[in-house]
Parts: sequence; C-alpha cells; structure tokens
Amino acid sequence: MSEKSGGLFSWYFNTNLLLRILIGLVLGGIVGLVAGESILWVAPFGSLFVRLLKMIVMPVILTTLVVGAASISPAELGKVGIKIVIYYLVTSAFAVAVGLLMGNVFKPGLGLDLSNIGEAAGKAIQKPSLVDTLLNIIPTNPFSALSGGAVLPTIFFAIIFGIGISYLKISKEERLKKAGDILFNVFDGAAEVMYLIVRWVLQYAPIGVFALIAVVFAKQGPKVVGPLGTVTLACFLGYILHTVVVYGGLLTLSGLNFFKFLSGAKEAMITAFVTRSSSGTLPVTMKCAEENLGVSKQVYSFTLPLGATINMDGTAIYQGVCVLFIAFAVGMPLDLTQQLTVILTAVLASIGTAGVPGAGAIMLLMVLQSVGLSMDEGSAVAAAYAMILGIDAILDMGRTCINVTGDLTGTTIVAKTEKLLNMSKWGK
Repeated sequence: MSEKSGGLFSWYFNTNLLLRILIGLVLGGIVGLVAGESILWVAPFGSLFVRLLKMIVMPVILTTLVVGAASISPAELGKVGIKIVIYYLVTSAFAVAVGLLMGNVFKPGLGLDLSNIGEAAGKAIQKPSLVDTLLNIIPTNPFSALSGGAVLPTIFFAIIFGIGISYLKISKEERLKKAGDILFNVFDGAAEVMYLIVRWVLQYAPIGVFALIAVVFAKQGPKVVGPLGTVTLACFLGYILHTVVVYGGLLTLSGLNFFKFLSGAKEAMITAFVTRSSSGTLPVTMKCAEENLGVSKQVYSFTLPLGATINMDGTAIYQGVCVLFIAFAVGMPLDLTQQLTVILTAVLASIGTAGVPGAGAIMLLMVLQSVGLSMDEGSAVAAAYAMILGIDAILDMGRTCINVTGDLTGTTIVAKTEKLLNMSKWGK
C-alpha cells in the first residue's frame, strides 16, 4: 500500500503512516481523558492490533533472518567483508548497551504502573541463569521453538539455516547449487510476502494505537505524558553518546579526525534524519563516502548496502531504552541476565529485520518476547508498547541518522585498514 490509493479512504492511505500513528496517539489521549471509562468499549480494537502484531513476529524472524544470513556469500566475504561484519555486530552490541545504560539512568516508565490496564503478560517473569539463557539459544526442536514463540532459538536456527543455504549457493556441484538457489528464492519470496503483510498490519496501527492509548489515558489520566518525554530524551542522549564515544573513539584510534568525518558525513546524516530511511539515503551515503571521505568504491559498494541491511545501531539504542520503559511501566524491571538477553537478541535480530517496514517496532516485539514480556490482548505490555509506537516517528528520525552514521564510520575505518582511503580528503 505504498502507492497512492484512490477511493473512499484515499485521505487515510495517502497520509504519512507515522504521522497517522502520532495522530492516533494524541487523539487517543484526548478522548481517553475527556470520555473517561465510558470509552473502554474501544478496547477490542486495540486487542485486534495486538493479535495482528503477534501473528507476524515469528514468520518475520524466520524468513528475514534466513535471507539475511544466506545473502552474505562466504566466497565473496573476504577480508573487507569479515572486518565490516565484525564491526557491525560489535557496535550494535555497544549500542544496545548504551540504550540500556540510558534506560537504567533515566528509568522511564518507573512509577507509571500500567498493571491495572490488564494482567501484565507473564505475571512473574521467570529469570533463568545466564548459563541457561545461553544454552537455551540452541533449540532441541526448531519447529517447537517457532510454534511456541521462542525468539532466541528461532533466531539461532534461522541464521544457521541461512548460512547453510549460502554454502549451497556457491557449491561447484550443480545439483546442490540449484537446491541452494531454489531454497533462497523460496525464503526470499516468503520474506517479501511478510514485508507486504507487515505493511498491511501497520496500516491498521493508527486505529489500534488510538484504542490502546484511549484505554490507558481513561484509566491513568495525564500522568503518562511525562514518561514518554523521558523516553524521547533518553533515546536522543543515547544517540549522541554513541556517536561521540563509540564512533568518535573508533575513528580517533584509527588516526582519523572525528570532526572532519562529521563534516564529510553530514549530508547523509541530515538526509537520513529527514527521510527516516537507511536504504533511501544509500545513494547520498555512497556519494559522501567517495567524494567527501575518500573511500574507495571497492569498499563502500559492499559495506554500505550491507550496513543498510544488517547494521542498526540507532535502532539498537532505541530497543535498550524502550524495553526498559515497558518493563518499568508494567512493574517488572529486568535483571542483569535479562538485559544481556536483550543485547544478544537485538544484535542477532538486526541481521535480517532491517529490511522490514517499521523495523524498529517489529524488533522491539522480538526483544520483549525474548525476556518474557509477551504482548497479550488487554495486557499492560500491549498498552506500554502502544505508547512507544505513538512516538515512534520522533524516535525514528534519530535512530535512522545513527544507523547511517554507523555505516559510514565502519566503511571509513575498514577502508583505512585496507589502505583504500584517500588521505588527501583528510588533509594528510
């Protein structure tokens, strides 16, 4: 439904989706405050949205991660590929940690107490040890993990299965190569179908958010506004901290001037902030890499498209802050083991879900589920998630900017290590 639609509801479908969701949040808040508990009859419309979201989570994980892992050919990876993949995964882990740090410092949602919205999903979250958490990543039955909504085991299996397909695709035996291509095309087609279904579900999001938020405000009153402001502040401070400390630190260690980098990357950063699309910004990002930063085409032609697919540092920071907001809001703060699980899930999920429309919101569902905060109809978790979705447009601008900045940072550093960086662009 990305194309302009005509007909009776053209005014709805032709309006920016994130703007509609934000309007749904605001209207839901106003109606909830004004109408009070007389508006609770809209709750089933919110429950419908929650059911639709739960329906798409596991198929999205399986199809996108298989395709993401299978797309990275072992034969073509080489030194540049290995370096950039390690960089993307390590900086993503740092990014989630930064988000969790911001969440623990600001404690957004603390004292909100949404538990009277409905029974908090999971009631008492089971808290397995770190060893058990790591062992449980490996599924004894992948099909059971998939049907049971076990996120980490499904992610693990999907990545391993995708890597297996990538090896089949480069096999010298024609039969195996053909089988690998067929499997890849099947999962690629299935992933495209899921992207389409996600778009359809998100078209309903403004209505679902309106219903969920109306119920929250009817029961809680205006005190929910402050925590959303805290979430926004925590996210943007996290974006700035990650850029200065992680990217600035890595560039400095590589002998590159951080301020010269920002000057060269600013066009891509601003474009990403405005468009909220890493893929849409890619031509500008490539132009900045070559013309402003002096990166060789043989590096950026591989690293930047890959980064737009698997590198989501801004989204990872958002995950860290928002999962803690929801945990605090429903009265179930996460312990250290669960926060480590958040880091692991967000990093692994980023391999495939960057291509999904509304990737940040979909990834947040996966992360919540991995620590036992399941989205059930009428639950406190669903209400808190709707609050986050309502301000997603604001958070998305910052996180997309950081995603693109991270791609350019990694590309520049790898080019420097491979002696494929034109140092005259850096005044050297």
